Amino acid sequence: MLRPFDLHRPGTVEEACDLLARLGEDAAAYAGGTELLLLMKEGLLRPRHLVDVKRLGLDTIGDGDGRVVIGATVTHRAVERARLVHERAPIVASVARHVANVRVRNVGTVGGNLAFADPHSDLATLFVALDATVDLVSPRGRRTLPLDEFVRGPWDTARAPDELLTSVTIPPRPGPTAAAYVKFGLHERPALGIAVVLTFDAHGDARAPDRHARVSDARVAIGCVNPRPARAAGAEVRLRGCALTGLEDVIAEAAARAAEASDPAGDMHGSADYKREMVAVFTRRALRVAAARARSAITGEREALAPHYPHAVIA
Repeated sequence: MLRPFDLHRPGTVEEACDLLARLGEDAAAYAGGTELLLLMKEGLLRPRHLVDVKRLGLDTIGDGDGRVVIGATVTHRAVERARLVHERAPIVASVARHVANVRVRNVGTVGGNLAFADPHSDLATLFVALDATVDLVSPRGRRTLPLDEFVRGPWDTARAPDELLTSVTIPPRPGPTAAAYVKFGLHERPALGIAVVLTFDAHGDARAPDRHARVSDARVAIGCVNPRPARAAGAEVRLRGCALTGLEDVIAEAAARAAEASDPAGDMHGSADYKREMVAVFTRRALRVAAARARSAITGEREALAPHYPHAVIA
């Protein structure tokens, strides 16, 4: 049962920030409410004031000099359907399609998902791998933070009480890129998520371009088992410089390094050792899917050659 609260409907971002500053810890920003209202019903959050941010013009997806800028109140469903996202960052649209269930996707917002810092967030894990940043506004001005600095821990972010998250920005990759997101979990809450983004240099013989393609940059992000999404630096180092044709030879080692970098806690879903092994298994799967997609993009092969893994969601 919800406790009584006052609902405020500011007309601008500035008015919303002023309300948050004045009301302090008694206030919470409200958009889709899929997480906020659930926590309020459970009595875990008891704000006396809700600041409705749905009418502030933060529901657009735009092109910022080659970057994809997603407004904070854009729904997961809108991300899934947006043409610009499909063109510039198709992996984001694919992952958005697998968030929770259709009811949540139609109402839940990207900004709300990130602002809550739920450790089981699909998009947060992916955005860390994509070097995404968040824009914050307050009466003191504006600032931009990398997502891996914004999310500090479970349900803990760097957002000040008077700040409003206004958008997420995904920068363009510096070359041909293949990405994959593989998750595993019970019901609609992922217990593990692995995001892989591989950027390639592809030069040389046009008749066999895959023979000359090398990984110029790599991003491997681990989510849901750690206190917050985090990159596996050791795995990334091992992948950089590898030829696409020889990627299979280093996948096992890169996955083992990702597992070593993980920081799981044992719970009802498994022991820490079990989760660490799952990180290795699913990192191998994500890398093989990304490698198959890279071969498809570079050589023109059909993506149907990408591996299929039962009991896992692949985006």
